[in-house]
Amino acid sequence: MNSALAPAPLRAADRCDRCGAQAYVRALLPDGGELLFCAHHGRLHAEALKSKGAAILDESDRLVVNPTAAADER
Repeated sequence: MNSALAPAPLRAADRCDRCGAQAYVRALLPDGGELLFCAHHGRLHAEALKSKGAAILDESDRLVVNPTAAADER
């Protein structure tokens, strides 16, 4: 993917299209549309979306908290 055209990182205000939780997965559809999913629904639908030609951008690694880094931020 061209970095000049890459979508902005997901924000806390971005919500899952399925359940309304915070979105961590973006599915870029071949027709130019996009779907946003929480980590759970992203995992649930990723393979089906990929088979339809969608590009999956998964930011769910942000859910893992590094205790050392969190302590350093205090």
